[in-house]
Amino acid sequence: MTMQAAVTAQTEDATRTIAALVTAFADDPFIRWMFPDAHQYLSAFPLVLKYFAGAAFEHGTAYRSDDFSAACLWLQPGIAPDEDGLGQVMQHWLSTSSQEQIFAVMEQVGSGQPEEPHWYLPAMGVDPRCQGEGKGSALLHHSLNSCDQVCRLAYLESTNPENIPFYQRLGFEVIGTIQIDGSPVLTRMLRERA
Repeated sequence: MTMQAAVTAQTEDATRTIAALVTAFADDPFIRWMFPDAHQYLSAFPLVLKYFAGAAFEHGTAYRSDDFSAACLWLQPGIAPDEDGLGQVMQHWLSTSSQEQIFAVMEQVGSGQPEEPHWYLPAMGVDPRCQGEGKGSALLHHSLNSCDQVCRLAYLESTNPENIPFYQRLGFEVIGTIQIDGSPVLTRMLRERA
């Protein structure tokens, strides 16, 4: 995949773009800890993406590969997740026994972001059948160029420790972790424009 194959995902692309991310996160340690049951995962996670990162489609900061096998959803400075919608999905789909712990982690996610204006990457993934083809790198290079034109900081939480070296190659640095009562570790990462 070349840099030119990374395109802005339009609102009408949302369903297919979110489907690519659902496929990409199917074995993610943190997301599957939240939604261990397959039905629960396939029903709830698309809604989580919609409310957590869906504003990217409205603001032109959702990117996908030309074949919909890779996607990243960015929230630009001043744009936040739909916390009410997200909370309703979580209350409906999370087991009662896990809600307190997961809500505590999500509270740290919200409060752990930089105070300075920054781009936030809530979701990025590649269909497992297409990993290693450079699609994720191409999407992030393309989208980071857009980020750099607006402000100097980009921030994310990696839900999978295996992805940390990938983000480090693109200039992100580990700035901390989030973990509560044995939950999988979320790694906080920040990139400053060179």
